[in-house]
Amino acid sequence: MLLLMMGNLIILPVGITFFRDENTASWIIFNVVSDTLFMVDLVLNFRTGIMKEDSTEILLDPRAIRQKYLKTWFLVDFLSSIPVDYIFLMVDSLDSEVYRTARALRIVRFTKILSLLRLLRLSRLIRYIHQWEEIFHMTYDLASAMVRIVNLIGMMLLLCHWDGCLQFLVPMLQDFPSDCWVSKNLMVNDTWGVQYSYALFKAMSHMLCIGYGAQAPEGMTDVWLTMLSMIVGATCYAMFIGHATALIQSLDSSRRQYQEKYKQVEQYMSFHKLPADLRQKIHEYYEHRFQGKMFDEENILGELSEPLKENIVSFNCRSLVANMPLFANADPNFVTAVLTKLRFEVFQPADFIIREGTVGRKMYFIQHGRVSVLTRGNKETKLSDGSYFGEICLLTRGRRTASVRADTYCRLYSLSVDSFNEVLEEHPMMRRAFETVAVDRLDRI
Repeated sequence: MLLLMMGNLIILPVGITFFRDENTASWIIFNVVSDTLFMVDLVLNFRTGIMKEDSTEILLDPRAIRQKYLKTWFLVDFLSSIPVDYIFLMVDSLDSEVYRTARALRIVRFTKILSLLRLLRLSRLIRYIHQWEEIFHMTYDLASAMVRIVNLIGMMLLLCHWDGCLQFLVPMLQDFPSDCWVSKNLMVNDTWGVQYSYALFKAMSHMLCIGYGAQAPEGMTDVWLTMLSMIVGATCYAMFIGHATALIQSLDSSRRQYQEKYKQVEQYMSFHKLPADLRQKIHEYYEHRFQGKMFDEENILGELSEPLKENIVSFNCRSLVANMPLFANADPNFVTAVLTKLRFEVFQPADFIIREGTVGRKMYFIQHGRVSVLTRGNKETKLSDGSYFGEICLLTRGRRTASVRADTYCRLYSLSVDSFNEVLEEHPMMRRAFETVAVDRLDRI
């Protein structure tokens, strides 16, 4: 049906406009097959299930399908399925005096235009294309964008094709007056290929250049046709620019959001006249923290169900779980409870993550990077991927017993004291594991 619809949208205007003998075998077969299949499709639509808009349930009750179809697209599909060519074929076979008189007076030529009702099937094609866009959008954003761009370009080319046929059809119905462009260019008796090429060039000159083209219209018919082409062309041009701009912006909205955010940061640094070295550190922080993309992760996760949220957090922290011995043998429920309460943080080289003597409100898990634990005796202990620190003061409710400095860019996850106590209340066995490690570290300090 899609191929047949596309064939009708392209071939039908050309056949009616440029071919004067409508009774060739190929033309009759094409029209009869089209009318037959369109009528069959019209009948089948009364028995075709409909996807409900508010759910994934499919409506299969014939009575409900019939009512919904009659209220929506039935009229358009019915008009586009009227078997006009069946009627003309039957009348032509009678070879009546009335038909021959009408043919001589070119009345048949005018009535043949009724076959263009099949072009209303464009609405059906647009409906199918909209379904494809939804399917592609659910799987591949880039594919969805490409489908929309191709659809837009295809629609513009189809309008150019129709406009080219109209540019020739109107003078032809007037029997080519002397002031029309066909007569002035001496193309009345040329082949249909030459006539169509010049008609298409004339239409595209109006539509794409948004002007009257290479030759100014003289006859009143040409003037109105030119104005119509210019209006359609200007509308298509505006739609193309608008859609293309929206598509480009939607292809990577997170990067665009990051760029907009960083422009505000730059203006903030400029307004406060921050020194160059501090500006460079802020720039490097943003590059390592967001890596060119920015998401409202808290809002996104907050809208999801708890199982989905847990699955996403577990996937995002999979490398942390894999590298951390604490999580390797722990209860999966404890691991999930901890992961859902973690907050991602980034520290630059030489940053003090923890300072000795301060009140501890967080503990940290190292996803990637290396830190140095500094004690009063200037003794350094190195910690890297999979390690954690800062739990001692959360257990003792005291002050920090050592300082921790970042040696490299560190990607850490922090756990607040309230979340820490909440998790350990639910899993008291894990409190003993933390206390054992804390006692060992205090002995070494």
